[in-house]
Amino acid sequence: MNAWLKRRTSAVLLHITSLPGPFHKGVLGAEARSFIKHLGESGFHIWQFLPLGPTHGHGSPYESLSSFAGNPELLDLRDCVKYGWLSEDDLSRCDTSQLHEALRYKAGKQFWNQLAENDEMARKVDDFSNKNSYWLDDYALFFALKTVFRDHAWWQWPQDMRDRKPKALEVARLEHGKQIRQAVFEQYLFDCQWQELKVFAEAHEVQLFGDLPIYVAHDSADVWANREFFTINKLGLCDEVAGVPPDYFSETGQRWGNPLYHWDQLLADNFKWWVQRVQRQLERMHMLRIDHFRALESFWVIPGESEDGIIGKWRKAPGDALLQTLNDQLGKLPLIAEDLGIITDEVTALRLKFELPGMKILLFAFGGDDDNPYLPENHEPNSVVYTGTHDNDTTLGWFNQSPPNVRNHALTVLHATEQDMPWAMIECAMASCAKMAVIPMQDLLELGTEAKFNTPGTLHNNWCWRMDYMPETGSICWTHAKALNRKYGRCD
Repeated sequence: MNAWLKRRTSAVLLHITSLPGPFHKGVLGAEARSFIKHLGESGFHIWQFLPLGPTHGHGSPYESLSSFAGNPELLDLRDCVKYGWLSEDDLSRCDTSQLHEALRYKAGKQFWNQLAENDEMARKVDDFSNKNSYWLDDYALFFALKTVFRDHAWWQWPQDMRDRKPKALEVARLEHGKQIRQAVFEQYLFDCQWQELKVFAEAHEVQLFGDLPIYVAHDSADVWANREFFTINKLGLCDEVAGVPPDYFSETGQRWGNPLYHWDQLLADNFKWWVQRVQRQLERMHMLRIDHFRALESFWVIPGESEDGIIGKWRKAPGDALLQTLNDQLGKLPLIAEDLGIITDEVTALRLKFELPGMKILLFAFGGDDDNPYLPENHEPNSVVYTGTHDNDTTLGWFNQSPPNVRNHALTVLHATEQDMPWAMIECAMASCAKMAVIPMQDLLELGTEAKFNTPGTLHNNWCWRMDYMPETGSICWTHAKALNRKYGRCD
């Protein structure tokens, strides 16, 4: 058993953007603290959310502009009023992404103006910038150039910028200091707000459970600043891209389009970039899920010009060496392996060697044979059971749209009636022998397909579901969950 997963516990899955509140998305403010309080009071000791990086226009947290930076859209601008960088009138109209961005720029300008007269804060900003310079310098310049070049991808920039010619970068840092300072301000404020939230969570005995995408976005500061580690040609384009082959879910596979890793180059550098990446996230989180864990053993290689995942080949990855290096340099890591999809014996062996819990998804359990690994009787203690993930329909939506044989099988296994859903599924997860049970907030709220968060392989109408309000203490979602946490020994 993994040493860090010592007791039976439970979590709620809710991305921060889905919190209610006055802004166009949920933020790191009062609503997040209220949610943490409700979790603790209901017997949940863990809050799971999706990656925190700044996103592209489609909003996917798995396609970030940086593996290290925080998403400035999550900033609670009410703090900027408290510090005198914005007015109450400013916030009264901040209900769109464009206005949120404009007010961040206004606050950033006031921040830097005041910094010259505030020695203590100036010292804190310097400390933050120096500690994080290994990623912040490149990200801030990348942010500035994306702004100057009207959000064009970095491989479409002028050649000297695209190829990071030293003289060109030096000139750019001098010419675009305003935009660079804005990026530093946003990241500093994000770090302050996040650390305050982490301290608050710890005070309420709630741990923060983050998500680490296996790949990074092509158009990102990560790839622009570290081209030698990615399958990028001299023009900045991808020779090979990531994805998965055809399977049960897709006849054509999936072409994700992310550049792949030059693992030999990473290995020669003792995985320094990976170590820094994981360390940065563990400064924020108490535990991490590694997305698409199977790619650490072998990964699907798709030619860059292909439009789907049909044509490709498997290629080995040095996952054993990477995980050993992470353990050697960072200590025993609180990692959970997303081991869904085409999982071979070699992938399972890698996960077991490092004692990483795998995932069990109850929505995948029904309608098949008795040896289905997701059936509750086939679970194992060193695992994390979910009713469903952010990529699934809600339990109620899934049940209502499943064929009769699947619904009947589920009700038989759960000893339930249709009226018992989704709580029968939630109770099944709580009762599992798996050490951790994770329940999406949509299931606790008994919501249907209208609350689905993401449909894999699509770009539109995803990542936008939000809670209309924060359920009060005493509401059924909290009281029923607390009873189940107690019943199945998942809270003190």
